[in-house]
Amino acid sequence: MAASFQEAVADVLTAKAVDLCQTYELEHFLIGGGVAANSRLRALLAERMAAAGVELRRPRPGLCTDNGAMIAALGVQVVKAGLEPSSLDISANSGLPVETILV
Repeated sequence: MAASFQEAVADVLTAKAVDLCQTYELEHFLIGGGVAANSRLRALLAERMAAAGVELRRPRPGLCTDNGAMIAALGVQVVKAGLEPSSLDISANSGLPVETILV
């Protein structure tokens, strides 16, 4: 069941990605984040982008981390720099620019 689910998700995501590239006449497509480490998604996306004449750009799997891991890594750097860690009751704001760090 898990393999069938993975295949269905990879099929839909890659088909939509190719449609996007064709609709907007894109020559390059970049995938990132934790999902970009999925080997089936990477393989199917490479196959379909090549067939569509679109260059696929992707980081090697070891660099495909999820957002939680990236936030934790940033937190380590903030604390190493001598700043106090954020309070546990700090709220999340997904609309902040990526350059903004709240502590």
